[in-house]
Amino acid sequence: MVVRIAFLHKLWLAISLVALSACSPQMLTTDIHDPYEATNRRTHAFNKAIDKTLVRPVAIGYSRVLNDSIETIISNMADNLSVPSHIVNDLLQGELLSAVQNTAKFGLNSTLGLAGIATPAAEFGLDGGRSDFGQTLHVWGVGEGAFVELPLLGPSTGRDAVGTAVDYVLNPVGRLATAQQQAIVTTTRVGSILSQRGQFAGTVDSVLYDSTDSYAQMRSIFLQRRRFELGGQQEDVYFDPYDDIFGDE
Repeated sequence: MVVRIAFLHKLWLAISLVALSACSPQMLTTDIHDPYEATNRRTHAFNKAIDKTLVRPVAIGYSRVLNDSIETIISNMADNLSVPSHIVNDLLQGELLSAVQNTAKFGLNSTLGLAGIATPAAEFGLDGGRSDFGQTLHVWGVGEGAFVELPLLGPSTGRDAVGTAVDYVLNPVGRLATAQQQAIVTTTRVGSILSQRGQFAGTVDSVLYDSTDSYAQMRSIFLQRRRFELGGQQEDVYFDPYDDIFGDE
């Protein structure tokens, strides 16, 4: 179940910019290091098969059956449970302000927000952002490495693959929670990402099943998204994906 969570999360990150890449081909990154492409493509085909036969139908059914307010509550709880991991990485990166804000956010949402069901921290503007160990390695000067597509875990890089493993080990929630609490953590995370997969099924499907080369498109979109999250400090062409989304508003 944990690997399915990770795969869905990577999948969601990878397809979140598909509309932009489809309308603006010049945005596609020009610096792609993919020495394992043949193996990656086989893994990609396997991941697509898992999505088509299991993830997609379950996600669509989940979004259709579940009330929108319940989906929001589950997503809020999943987001709240991820905050301790962000705090750890904020500290490792020396981002003390973000660590303080995320600590306050977690405290408020866990108490006044009833374990994250509500998000009172948002009313106070408390949000230190998201952080992971792949980002920490980037801050420490570790290179991106080769692009890889991992079985069930989806698109990644050499650096982020290590980061994903370390995040799993360092996550305070996972290490300190009881078996029952861990089951709740897993359930809320699965529910949150199934909700995203179901709500945006058309967008995801356009990448996985409608494009002429879903592997190449997902690879480019994932790398663009990830490099932008890291501040565009890689030696490549990158863009701000949010400029075009909010520029006319």
